[in-house]
Amino acid sequence: MQLTHTVPSVSKVSYERDSVVAIPIEELAPKTEDEVREHLKSGKLVEGLQHMSPQYLQGIRRILTVSADTELVSAPAYLRAAQHAPALNNFGSAISIVQDELAHAHIGYRLLGDLGVDMDWLIHERPAAEFKYPYAFDVPLDSWTELVCANALYDQAGFVLLSDVHASSTFGPWKRALAKVDKEETFHLRHGRTWIKKMVKDSASKANVQAAVDWMFVLTLEWFGLPDARKRHGVQLEYGFKGKSNDELRQAWMAEVVPFMHEIDIRVPAHFDEEAERYVIDCPFPQQFDSEKKEWTGIEISWEDVLKRWKARGEMNEAYVEKLQRGYRTTNLRRAA
Repeated sequence: MQLTHTVPSVSKVSYERDSVVAIPIEELAPKTEDEVREHLKSGKLVEGLQHMSPQYLQGIRRILTVSADTELVSAPAYLRAAQHAPALNNFGSAISIVQDELAHAHIGYRLLGDLGVDMDWLIHERPAAEFKYPYAFDVPLDSWTELVCANALYDQAGFVLLSDVHASSTFGPWKRALAKVDKEETFHLRHGRTWIKKMVKDSASKANVQAAVDWMFVLTLEWFGLPDARKRHGVQLEYGFKGKSNDELRQAWMAEVVPFMHEIDIRVPAHFDEEAERYVIDCPFPQQFDSEKKEWTGIEISWEDVLKRWKARGEMNEAYVEKLQRGYRTTNLRRAA
């Protein structure tokens, strides 16, 4: 997810008398920026630290961290809602999705380990507030309806983002790994859409779907980060960390979600403008969100206000990270202090 997060410029990568030693990023990435540009210009992929400059390494770490954190935190978020599955086989399907998300997170963290980042600290010791994932997962999913809507909306966002990375990435190991991830995310999307199509046939269930989409749609619009007018993409695009800008990715997501919602007669605050040949958002954006009520107030706010909300995290941040880190903290897997 292309958000405005940063990752430290040094990495905790080795031990010395039970303490962690930080290696400067300049020592890990030996190439100059010109050498990296020439390497990419020749059509070659970056395969490891030996091909990276400090700027390239910082950038690929950043996007990998956001991606891996998002996959990891989605697991307890989906598990929470899976407990409301209407039948045991439905619970099994949800658990399969949770397993996929954990495996996708492992891919990202494993690659970060290869890039000099201390995986134990990153996964098990990092404070909850330092995890880098979309704010949407800080809002609890409290029903089976909300779970399948998350599959249809959140996983569609993840699919759009990672498909873009898969197509454009210059980092070979991640590019190859994403071929598997893309296929599994397709299953998550199909799971959500199949269930929603079933639910909207019943008036009460359809009302529940509409209520979930009402708050989740706009949260997912935020998923793609700041608008292009507020964010510079030069290095990200030049180095192939992404192929599309934030607004282009937002448009790609709406191109998949809005027609589907219209097909099943679920209202969303967006439409396709034939004259402009682009999707238009039909509500204040960004706007104030009441996380306790899961409601948008309709009051337009600034992106600075949104960034403050993201930085403050939300209700489920500490609970989810505590659940993920509990085993490490309470067993002998924990490294010596």
